[in-house]
Amino acid sequence: MNKPIYRYLADKKWRKYQRLLIVQRITQLGVIPDVLPHFEPTAEVRLAFSKRNVQPGEFIDSRVSEMPARLKVQIFDKGERLVSVVVLDSDVPNVDNDRFSTRCHYLATNIPISPTETSLPLSKAQESQLVLPWIPPFAQKGSPYHRYSIFVLQQQPGETLNPAKLKEKVRREGFSLRSFIDKFHVQPIGVSVFRSLWDEGTAGVMQRAGIEGADIEFKRKKIEALKPKQKARGWEARHAGPKYASLRKGRKGGR
Repeated sequence: MNKPIYRYLADKKWRKYQRLLIVQRITQLGVIPDVLPHFEPTAEVRLAFSKRNVQPGEFIDSRVSEMPARLKVQIFDKGERLVSVVVLDSDVPNVDNDRFSTRCHYLATNIPISPTETSLPLSKAQESQLVLPWIPPFAQKGSPYHRYSIFVLQQQPGETLNPAKLKEKVRREGFSLRSFIDKFHVQPIGVSVFRSLWDEGTAGVMQRAGIEGADIEFKRKKIEALKPKQKARGWEARHAGPKYASLRKGRKGGR
């Protein structure tokens, strides 16, 4: 991948299938436009937990995603650059406002990648790179599935972000990727996505991570259908047409 011809062929192969697949998934799942209004991937992002490769949009058991993910980020143009990685849950129930909000599950900056340096294990981010450490994905009982999107954001050439200042400005709850991109002038280049539901391991995962709310169960409000008003006896005979009345008469009179 340090030679232009191989980068060109790899890019061409990626665009024929894998790029189409990830664009289809983020569109079908509503990541676009819920998280970003528009996005055209230019880098391939492959996601794995431990030794398990994850297909875009796949449901992942909470025990599998308890530990930080591992990314393989393949860029197709020459040169090294710094990127930031954001893991975002865009389906956090907001009971007070009867809507959904967002939560940042991981944020690291100033991570070097190149066409030949593609491995990006999130667990090995240094203290000088880490802004928000990994918290396990979780979906409380009764809530719809959660969409977890992993965005790779390319930083400006020669520019580094200050994690200490970011820790003061960035909050997990209500995290907005659009605002982050605008404020810090980063450009999204790649994405992957997976989904999570409440499963038999979620309560244990939340307990080990010190996350409250494992005992909360969400229930949908029951909407009672309006009952039709009962018609007065003899209404059909008085208001129906001649044909209907004659049929009724024929049934009463026998064969």
